Amino acid sequence: MPQSISYADAGVSIDNANRAVAKIREFAKSTFNDRTLTEIGSFGGMFSGAFPNMSDPILVASADGVGTKLKLAFETGIHNTVGADLVNHCVNDILVQGARPLFFLDYFATGKLEPDVTASVVEGMARACKENGCVLLGGETAEMPDFYPPGEYDLAGFIVGVVDKPKVIDGKSIASGDVVLGIPSNGLQTNGYSLARKLFFEVGGHKTETRLDELGETVGDALLKTHQSFLPQLGPLLDSGKIKGLAHITGGGFLENIPRILPEGVSVEIERGTWTELPVFGAMQKLGNVSDKEMFRTFNMGIGMIVVVSVSDKDEILSSIADAREIGHIIAGSKEVHVK
Repeated sequence: MPQSISYADAGVSIDNANRAVAKIREFAKSTFNDRTLTEIGSFGGMFSGAFPNMSDPILVASADGVGTKLKLAFETGIHNTVGADLVNHCVNDILVQGARPLFFLDYFATGKLEPDVTASVVEGMARACKENGCVLLGGETAEMPDFYPPGEYDLAGFIVGVVDKPKVIDGKSIASGDVVLGIPSNGLQTNGYSLARKLFFEVGGHKTETRLDELGETVGDALLKTHQSFLPQLGPLLDSGKIKGLAHITGGGFLENIPRILPEGVSVEIERGTWTELPVFGAMQKLGNVSDKEMFRTFNMGIGMIVVVSVSDKDEILSSIADAREIGHIIAGSKEVHVK
């Protein structure tokens, strides 16, 4: 008789998948609320769509990944931060339109499933979901032999939030003379890591454990800082009607992201030096002799979120957002960003 071949012989372990799901279930369940209508393991997650406190609820959805920041997780063995990076990035992306998060779904794919690693990633997601008042409603864990290098995985997230239509923030009222505020970031967030890794590891010859005096910490610690959510600072102001526009400074930096919220006929002038640029950005620019334009097109440069308000509302908004800075203003133009 020929030998009996199993799924495990092909590299897929259903037992490991079951162990991973058992670990994941408790993390996800800790984020559930009264609007969650299914348990983990259902074919689809169900969530109540009743919004009695809104006159015209609009659902806002977004999807994203962590990118090559995952390489830092692989190299350091620290996996409980990239899940939080993913959730917070997605929260910020829908926040710019005034939406608060409802629920989150994830996709985790790897060549060989390691239940502890998977659980560590999901632990970070669950923690960030709870902090943002968001339900981790479900997801997919895929074991795909020979598709990913050993010890590596990919991660993607999908978020749905809601905003009342009269309170949507769309940038349409932005006008010349308005003030541009910046909320500081704590690091690279989740963008620019392909260039950052090239600069630190190829050009500079450093390792993740290398401690640099100019950073005051190791390269790994500087690059693994969790992408923060700006919902705590901005949430109380979303219904005020005083925020004209929000821009999450992600891939594309200042130069590509700010124009996405500008109406025709205006541009932005940013005054460099009005905020503290984190040492990690100066270190990278020096290592690769990177031009200012390339830095501002690739990295957030120490500003994670842009807030546009009228001059009359500036002082009130500044006093309401911890650490916010006035960093520029709106001028007549053609949707460009000028950094002085």
